Amino acid sequence: MSIATSGFTAESFETFLASRQEPGWLTDRRRAAWKLFEELPMPSRADEEWMRTDIRLFRLDRFAFPSAEPAAAPELPDALLKQGVDLAGSTVASDSRLIASALDESLVKKGVRFGSLEDLARDESQLVERHLFHVFNPAYDRFAALHAAATSGGTILYVPKGVVIDRPLHTLNTISEGGVDTSHLLVVLDEGAEATLLSETAGGGQTGFHCGAIELIVKPGAKLRYVNLQNWSPGVWHFAHQKASVGRDAQLQWTIGALGSRLAKVNQHVALVGPNAQTQVNGVMFTEGKQHLTYNTLQHHEAPSCRSDLLYKGALQDKSRLVWRGMIKVDVGAQKTDGYQRNDNLMLSDESRADSIPGLEIEADDVRCTHGATAGRVDEESIFYLRTRGLTRNEAIRTYVAGFFQQVFDRITIESVRDALGEAIGRRIREYN
Repeated sequence: MSIATSGFTAESFETFLASRQEPGWLTDRRRAAWKLFEELPMPSRADEEWMRTDIRLFRLDRFAFPSAEPAAAPELPDALLKQGVDLAGSTVASDSRLIASALDESLVKKGVRFGSLEDLARDESQLVERHLFHVFNPAYDRFAALHAAATSGGTILYVPKGVVIDRPLHTLNTISEGGVDTSHLLVVLDEGAEATLLSETAGGGQTGFHCGAIELIVKPGAKLRYVNLQNWSPGVWHFAHQKASVGRDAQLQWTIGALGSRLAKVNQHVALVGPNAQTQVNGVMFTEGKQHLTYNTLQHHEAPSCRSDLLYKGALQDKSRLVWRGMIKVDVGAQKTDGYQRNDNLMLSDESRADSIPGLEIEADDVRCTHGATAGRVDEESIFYLRTRGLTRNEAIRTYVAGFFQQVFDRITIESVRDALGEAIGRRIREYN
């Protein structure tokens, strides 16, 4: 649980540090990040990246550093992504504390590490020091700095060179009413390794605060399938920085589901750093009520002959709002680039709003880059046709929305994930007028 009366102050930061048992290099990084946090201003709508995201109602002083005191056993929400899945390992964290972890013993013997980031930082310090904050930048903004200073309850997945994990792994992060989650997920696949990780967040009640980060490091020839489902309760403020680095001949399939939270501001960046790297990014977003979700995506081609493919689809009902800002950036030396991005939105009410801002920044001259964005309403002729087949109006709407997302679902190679996302969206659809 958070220390509700102390806030994020210099005094509470020192108390937080004193409660940690960690190597000196990690404490030094926390102190450097805290200095940045104190120096950086709170983001405002004067900043281009924040101009469509209003956080004036967010009160940082209502939250605080995660407590070192063990909390009572939490009541955990359902984990959608692991339903019907034969898992090789799993972790559970609540209020920035890892409370359970398991990994198949055969993988432990192969050198796989999956569990507490803090524990591994102590037990195998050099491994974590070499990779932690390798692609994450604490100076990006004030929330990034706060995360680096306050990160707790983190999870690490390390897969050694050439090791193939043929069953998925799963992580669940939750927060209690008024709680705080500052967890950091670090995934490192060494050369030629392969793994599938299913990760989800849930809980939070009427108010909560997530200030987190994800780092995916996919080294040459490695293959990672990563699914991230954001399913916070409607009162949670969600701020996250997520970045992947994909090496030579490596492959990354990254699927996100954005369904929960009161307000979300997420930066999802992919850097293709080695020749012939390939990434596919799939996004499924559904908003309701007065939800506001902002996702900024970047496909950064730093090396030649790389391919990136991004498809985001969002459906909106009530007075909710979606903002997507996408950029394909191609460096001077990244010749033979193949980059694609698309964002489609389906408006389920007259009062919802979707902002799509695709962009290209190309410095090479031998590339193929395309982008597109669409927004539209439900086609009443299609609804009429479905109703002539015996469906009620609401059943017809559900079927129509499922068809809208099908293009993304078809790209997801894990059947259980397709089913879980479809079921979660279907539950939220109300009668459409």
